[in-house]
Amino acid sequence: MTHSVTVAILAGGQGRRFGGQDKGLVMVSGRPLIEHILEQVSSETSNIVINANRNQALYADYGYPVVEDILPDFQGPLAGFASLMQQLNCDFILTLPCDAPTVPVQYLARMKAAQEASNADIVVASDGQRLQPVHALIATRLLPSLKAFLEHGERKIDRWYAEHNMVSVDFSDQVEAFHNLNTEAQKQQHEAAQVSGPEVKNGITFPMPVIGFAAFSGTGKTTLLTKVLPILRERGLRVGMLKHAHHAMDIDHPGKDSYELRKAGAEQMLVVSRSQVAWVHELRDGREEPDLQEALNLLDPETLDLILVEGFKRESFAKIELHREGLHKPLLYPEDDNIIAFASEQPPENLPIPWINLNSPEDMATFIYQKYQESL
Repeated sequence: MTHSVTVAILAGGQGRRFGGQDKGLVMVSGRPLIEHILEQVSSETSNIVINANRNQALYADYGYPVVEDILPDFQGPLAGFASLMQQLNCDFILTLPCDAPTVPVQYLARMKAAQEASNADIVVASDGQRLQPVHALIATRLLPSLKAFLEHGERKIDRWYAEHNMVSVDFSDQVEAFHNLNTEAQKQQHEAAQVSGPEVKNGITFPMPVIGFAAFSGTGKTTLLTKVLPILRERGLRVGMLKHAHHAMDIDHPGKDSYELRKAGAEQMLVVSRSQVAWVHELRDGREEPDLQEALNLLDPETLDLILVEGFKRESFAKIELHREGLHKPLLYPEDDNIIAFASEQPPENLPIPWINLNSPEDMATFIYQKYQESL
């Protein structure tokens, strides 16, 4: 049986991280985001609707129906889903966020095929590592269930999905389609990548600014970084931290369920809660540890602005050397062109690169922030 489907572009958010802007109308590469999405979606279907809570007349100028949320005060994607399901005469809605400028290729066809094969109530796209809950095909007959869910004060998409027959579709062949632009910085990074592509150096792809710290043991890298990270956070940066350990490690503890299950033979252990996600991958059978590229690929670029790396000092990427005279260790920067600054207790003579006071977390954070700004 062939079901009728309407593609719904969700542009009803408050855009808080975008300074309150209406994200669908934010200019990206010279055009509003909504135009990028409409251009791609219209190649698959003309059954398109826009969910918007502001600037409805501007959206209507694109020639498609505009649906406003039935709930006030920007209550999230589920409120948009309910509004669309209530007002549209179709069997399914296929949703897309307005802040992801790339639409998955054959999005409609692949999602419909999965639904028809499984007879599922809800089909959700996956990037190969995680579900993308706002990229979903949803049966409109579920409206009573969704209304009841919302009336109980619930707003978590995954909790409502779990109440129904749901399947996922693997879009890991086009992960870039799920890169959202939630901030001005992400928008600028996207525009820069459209011109030049992601930075690639010696075969390593950097999805965003990456700065490492080159130092010998005992220099105080971790102590310094625990003081630098809060300063960067105060300046609005979301920082990912990648640390290389030269020895075996165990971040889980005996007696915990996850520890016992992992030691019983689980190759990978994923623990998920409302506030945290922890993933432990056992490297058994002589498998090599991840290199820098593989480690970077495990981080979620959608939630980060900058990555700091402790370790991997032999890899070719921008690094800051940390040096303490009392350790009597050799200098690294004369042999490593990737070192962009030198941090020590006193500035050495004839230093060819910028100097940072090793005992000043504020100075270190300022240098890192400036490098981040230069990358935009």
